[in-house]
Amino acid sequence: MDMDWPYFPLFVRVADLEVLLVGGGEVALRKARLLTKAGARIALVSESVHPGFAEMATAVRVMGPRFAPEQLEGVRLCIAATSDETLNRQVAAACEARGIWVNVVDDPLASRVITPAIIDRSPVLIAIGSAGQAPVLARRLRERLEATIPFGTGRLARFIGEARKRLKGRINPDQSRRLWEYFLDSPAAEALLHGDETLAQPTVDQWLAGGQIRQGEVWLVGAGPGDPDLLTFKALRLMQSCDVVLFDRLVPGAIMDLVRRDAERVFVGKRRDQHTVPQAEINAELLRRAQAGQRVLRLKGGDPFIFGRGGEEIEPLARAGVPFQVVPGITAASGCAAYAGIPLTHRDHAQTCLFVTGHARADGQLSLPWDTLARRGQTVVVYMGLSTLDVLCAAFVAHGLPGDWPCAMVENGTQPNQRVVVGVLADLPRRVSEAGLSGPSLLIVGSVVGLHQTLGMPARRAAS
Repeated sequence: MDMDWPYFPLFVRVADLEVLLVGGGEVALRKARLLTKAGARIALVSESVHPGFAEMATAVRVMGPRFAPEQLEGVRLCIAATSDETLNRQVAAACEARGIWVNVVDDPLASRVITPAIIDRSPVLIAIGSAGQAPVLARRLRERLEATIPFGTGRLARFIGEARKRLKGRINPDQSRRLWEYFLDSPAAEALLHGDETLAQPTVDQWLAGGQIRQGEVWLVGAGPGDPDLLTFKALRLMQSCDVVLFDRLVPGAIMDLVRRDAERVFVGKRRDQHTVPQAEINAELLRRAQAGQRVLRLKGGDPFIFGRGGEEIEPLARAGVPFQVVPGITAASGCAAYAGIPLTHRDHAQTCLFVTGHARADGQLSLPWDTLARRGQTVVVYMGLSTLDVLCAAFVAHGLPGDWPCAMVENGTQPNQRVVVGVLADLPRRVSEAGLSGPSLLIVGSVVGLHQTLGMPARRAAS
């Protein structure tokens, strides 16, 4: 019979077991740290011992410089981690003769067991193996999974474990399964992940009393400036857990593709000079859906609390007692400037950075603190300034900055179609018009713009 996978995955309790570790270098040290964390007693055989073993002096016993088969007496697991392939094979042969499990580092054919890449959310452990063929690949997969598994998962598992002990004999297996399925989808579970245990037990008690624990919640999540790789771990997790998502035009399709596939999608976007859905209606819709028991994701470009009207959207929720979370995102100023190679602060150019919005009032005028903005030695970032660029540049000059003061407009920042138009206050409006910029854009004003040609990523530079 062909064996595509010649290993049977299992977890072994090594607490208080004697483990023989042959080798005392960096690789052996990494193995020893994992073993001692699991409570094993380690007997070490090596001619030289890495200084890092000193931190495990109470758990590691040095037996001597050279391996001898007699050292395997009473050992249940052995790890050969030397740089001497012949010695490692001798250790493996001695273990096989005695029926002792052996792991030979980087030699799966000589190993009876292999050690996987581990995601540790104790008591939750996730192991990834490649049958010893591609350990770097296994580690890379672990890194990717780490991004989606909250650090508070262990706290959640411990609560469920303790609660199951208390409930044993009180509910049948089917009730238990439904309880924990409901619980894991509740705001109580989300709160537990972040260390708040106040909702956990009352939620379980409510279900046992015949109530429903499915409670609505709103997640106000910043999607960042456009590059999906800039999403936070928490943002991605909530995106994949929602029942419905309300989103606007600043959230690109590449990010929307990461939202749970069967979640309802509701577009509430605003286009320049055209509000598709009034803000009051968005606020009311968030409240209505949460009160109906849905997990509502409000996905917004950038950061919800930086010109994102996030405060306006959570005020009605707070008044109504609806649970909500706010997840920050990388704001457009940080993302666009970084991808354009324009540092927002620089010791030689700007010690201050100001964020303002370029939205004009109903009469077409801009109400901005020009005496504060039109100064040297600082960077000014203007959100939503494309439609009022002429007025903005003229006002900077009128209030004291020279016409040749550097500035730049970044369109579709951090995305593959990003464009950067660089100029000075006197000519940037013309350059932007000639370039035909029409997408979401950000204006950066300050001498730091002069660093764009040196620091900008070549693939993202635009002719200026």
